[in-house]
Amino acid sequence: MTVPTTEDLDRMYEDLKNWGRWGPDDERGALNHLTDERRQAAAGLVRSGEAVSLAHDLGTVPSPDNPRPAEHHMLAAGDARDANGIPGYEAARDHIGLDVHGLYTTHVDALSHMFVRGEMYGGRPASEVRSDGARANTVLSMADGVVGRGVLLDVPRATGRRFLDTGEVVTVDDLEAAERSDGVEVRPGDIVLVAWGREERRRERDGFDGFAGLHPECLPWLYEREVAVLGSDGISDPMPFLGTPGWPFPVHQIGITAIGLHLIDNAALARVGDACARAGRWEFLFSMAPLRIPKGTGCPVNPVAVL
Repeated sequence: MTVPTTEDLDRMYEDLKNWGRWGPDDERGALNHLTDERRQAAAGLVRSGEAVSLAHDLGTVPSPDNPRPAEHHMLAAGDARDANGIPGYEAARDHIGLDVHGLYTTHVDALSHMFVRGEMYGGRPASEVRSDGARANTVLSMADGVVGRGVLLDVPRATGRRFLDTGEVVTVDDLEAAERSDGVEVRPGDIVLVAWGREERRRERDGFDGFAGLHPECLPWLYEREVAVLGSDGISDPMPFLGTPGWPFPVHQIGITAIGLHLIDNAALARVGDACARAGRWEFLFSMAPLRIPKGTGCPVNPVAVL
């Protein structure tokens, strides 16, 4: 494996910038590739109508990859159903609070999530994300949802393995091998989901010690293919890090900040992989409706594939 130098990634960061491509006020980034025409075409991918969630259950118990789990408690419950003071009104109510980002919760990163040398996507200063939230590049860029052609690139299946191991990297050759194996081609405006077998690995090896992820050489490939959204069953970056000084998370740093890629982290891709294998096709209608959180830098999501 070739580890890129700091100079390599500095140059890549500059070369892949989409800043200003869609005007000076753009906050959608690569989502601009997902046009109405491409959404309409994606609706034609529905054949059987089978719907598959691409999210994990919200974790409420601490674990090595989820040290700050979601907080879930009841504001009203069945054991005190008449305590609300309204005669005849019986109901349960919940409170949920969570760290949106991290290594377990299925979530989408807004373009205000990452900074490189004090700047976020579009050259906006990091100071625009304040203690009360972001002033630009928020999750409201996805307020009308993300609907389009989803493509699953199942790298272990394409390479004859059950899963990739901690710290292994997915290369451009691997992505293209998955295209050939799956009989699918990544096209402009696609939502691309890259599986490395996280769930299978977790079943076989109890505990958590990191992730496989994309080699930075995949970033120009994603840029040239005009991918709209990138997702993974990990965080797209490998852990442990490749070790390039100044670039610990290059897929996040360059993908979000330069290209304007919204990233879906910690997707659950095993079930949709099995569904695609049964159907004999690796493309589907993808739908995701993030919560409308003003000033939000990310959001927990439940993406759905419809085959």
